[in-house]
Amino acid sequence: MEFDVQWLLTGVPVAFGLGWLASRLDLRQVKHEQQNSPKAYYKGLNLLLNEQQDKAIDAFIEAVQHDPDTTDLHFALGNLFRRRGEFERAVRVHQHLLDRADLSSTDHDRAQYALAQDFLKAGLFDRAEQAYRALEGTPFEVEARLALLGLYERSRDWLAAQETAVALERMGTGSFATRISHYWCELAAEADAKGHTAEAEAALQRACAAAPHLARPWLVMGQRWVARQQPEAALAAWQELRTRASTHFPLIALDYAEQAVRLGQAQAALEVIRSAYDAAPALDLLRAQARLTGQPFAELPELMQHLQRYPTLSAAQAVLSGLLAHPPVPADVGAGVARALEVAARPVQRYRCACCGFEAQRYFWQCPGCLSWDSFPPTRLDEQ
Repeated sequence: MEFDVQWLLTGVPVAFGLGWLASRLDLRQVKHEQQNSPKAYYKGLNLLLNEQQDKAIDAFIEAVQHDPDTTDLHFALGNLFRRRGEFERAVRVHQHLLDRADLSSTDHDRAQYALAQDFLKAGLFDRAEQAYRALEGTPFEVEARLALLGLYERSRDWLAAQETAVALERMGTGSFATRISHYWCELAAEADAKGHTAEAEAALQRACAAAPHLARPWLVMGQRWVARQQPEAALAAWQELRTRASTHFPLIALDYAEQAVRLGQAQAALEVIRSAYDAAPALDLLRAQARLTGQPFAELPELMQHLQRYPTLSAAQAVLSGLLAHPPVPADVGAGVARALEVAARPVQRYRCACCGFEAQRYFWQCPGCLSWDSFPPTRLDEQ
């Protein structure tokens, strides 16, 4: 068969032209998609900055539809869903990322961490714990362990919290000695509630060893000795408290006085109480002094001196209640005025969290409001 050179000369330019036309069409399509995707992305970003989250979500969904392979847009969309409280949609977005076979290890870890945050915000603590544990050995391990620590505190799983805090310390994250000591104190309380005395004592010993400067273990130890009818051991523990954390001594000053009177050591205890008052004046220390001297608190000479130096409503209430209890003030008038003073003073006779402002009549080691540790100063509002 004879080869026709004319077909070759004609076909090559035609094929070249068709290939060039096809490439131009592909380039136009890619260019069009690239133009649409950034526009939708920047539109969503602008809406987000203007606090228009609903419209921002729509814009990001449009951007994802134009470029379904991008990961950053998926992360932005999932985070927006979480911020709006649409946790189920956020979980679907991040789970979709995790199911992708072409996802890099870095983005996989990032998606796993985002998924754990979704579960935590949704209150699915069991699934959040599993998701955070899957991040061990990844660049997000420290963040995951910190989140687990907060999760265990919230669920009052003190043993797991203690183990997590120890692991964080070993990773060089910082010192968690105070928290670990508190966790052992909580474990001691749980053991006491179950009647496991030996476990409670061992937990308190570990609490003291973890943070010897912390007031709580020594305070609790003294209270346990009182409950076991061993006042000498209680006084020794509280004396240790005064040595290591003197600011918290007023919290147990009256109990200290009661046990000293019981042992016939009122005079020695009085010297301790007066020394503590000279270092940091407080009404609780004066109440303990009144108990040791056998005088009514309202008639204590040091109380009037305290009022002159520190004119607080609580001190005024104590002094006036003593004056109103004697003639010529009628009994019904004195009782009414004393009641009014009590109502007026009650708002300032509270402890207040330094972190969130939560107020309470009793002292807390962990704030019920913000869950911060040691955020309550050991003095009431009007004595601060």
